[in-house]
Amino acid sequence: MKTRLTHLPIIFAATLLFVPIPRAASQTTNWQQIPIAPLPAFHPQQPKRIELSNGMVIFLQEDHELPLIDGSARIRGGSRNEPASKVGLVDIFGEVWRTGGTKTQTGDQLDDFLEVRAAKVETGGGPDSTSISMSCLKGDFDDVFKVLVDVLKNPEFRADKIDLAQKQAEDAISRRNDEAGSIARRESAKLAYGADNPYTREPEYSTIAAITRQDLLDWHKTYVQPNHIILGISGDFDSAAMEAKLRAAFEAWPKGSDLPKDDIQYHPAKPGYYLIPKDDVNQSSIHMVTLGTTRNNPDYYAISVFNEAFGGGFSSRLFNDIRTKRGLAYNVGGGIGSNFGHPGIEQFVVGTKSATTIESIQAIDEDIDDLAKKPITDDEIKAAKDAILNAFIFRLDSPDKVLAERITYEYYGYPADWLDKFPGEIQKVTAADVNRVAAKYVHRDQLAVLVVGNTKEFDKPLSSLGPVKEIDITIPSPPGAKQ
Repeated sequence: MKTRLTHLPIIFAATLLFVPIPRAASQTTNWQQIPIAPLPAFHPQQPKRIELSNGMVIFLQEDHELPLIDGSARIRGGSRNEPASKVGLVDIFGEVWRTGGTKTQTGDQLDDFLEVRAAKVETGGGPDSTSISMSCLKGDFDDVFKVLVDVLKNPEFRADKIDLAQKQAEDAISRRNDEAGSIARRESAKLAYGADNPYTREPEYSTIAAITRQDLLDWHKTYVQPNHIILGISGDFDSAAMEAKLRAAFEAWPKGSDLPKDDIQYHPAKPGYYLIPKDDVNQSSIHMVTLGTTRNNPDYYAISVFNEAFGGGFSSRLFNDIRTKRGLAYNVGGGIGSNFGHPGIEQFVVGTKSATTIESIQAIDEDIDDLAKKPITDDEIKAAKDAILNAFIFRLDSPDKVLAERITYEYYGYPADWLDKFPGEIQKVTAADVNRVAAKYVHRDQLAVLVVGNTKEFDKPLSSLGPVKEIDITIPSPPGAKQ
């Protein structure tokens, strides 16, 4: 009989794990003493910028890693520009622009054409702009690009697709009060910007019903003009050849009329307590809000570091105190919000069980008050900077992401090198800068506090903190419905 030695190598390997290894005399005994090299200079590949004679701006970003070509156009004019009587128009436009097809092909025919090529052409609408995009294999670019140009210039907005989009919009209206979190986000934005602000208006049955095919045609005629368009193309192509194709497609397109400048007013709600009772939940969504700022604010970089240190992640003050130390919340965070084209929202958000609602609000109050007594420290600032700079690369780890950033800067009128300056400006931020912006922007007595939750299960009535205004979120009935 032969002896089986199958397991001996495994036993021997396991034994080796316990053999002590002599420590080198120079080896550190503290991880904090390990030298960390500075981040290398980051210079991502920049796209080529072209401006046509009709005002259309084009960016070309070569990327030969895969035989793919992607394109997207951002077009000035969004839901903030739609009439108050027809809120939802841009959403319907963005949907039916593609599904409604063109003058020569229905949307369904376009679906079939694109599907066999594993390609796509899509459209959409947003607060500040509308968009059209494409994606395809390099070998199919010419065919798919023709579809994009046809949809861009010659949409048909067929009636059956308008009717379908309106029904889908009505369905979304009927469900908008289902989730406490979405209610809190929607209504807190109204508190920060003002209930009638274009950025917070909500479609209603009546405004959706008022939208006609002519409205969509008029919107297209007004806004979809070359001087309102920024087009970006990225992928496996030669820039000179691609530029020639784009000039052939768009150079002769007549320039449209200039758009009027926006005059959007912001009227934040009065500080105080606002309540939306929701009896079918066992937790509370708490949003403490006021108007924020824009990213061209000179304080933006200091604000970014403050946000990360105070409420930005797992190592932030709010997280460490309210979730880790006190165990009050499953999510907590916030800061001084900023956007490119309009002010963001300064907000501090807590999700907690119903029975700790008031305690959680008071905990946020204490942490905000402590900013004056316990300023953000150098160690907190270093950790915040590291988190920001280490995450920064992932915003730009591919050529198409760099292209998207450049289109954003072009759209909102930011300098082309705004991105390049970001790491250096973050590094320059000092403790004095961070605590200055905290004192300048964060004032507990200027925040409107919205609570969405089951009032029967609160630890104390919300009124124990001060006067409370209840917000009515009843959905108005469709036109002609029986009351």
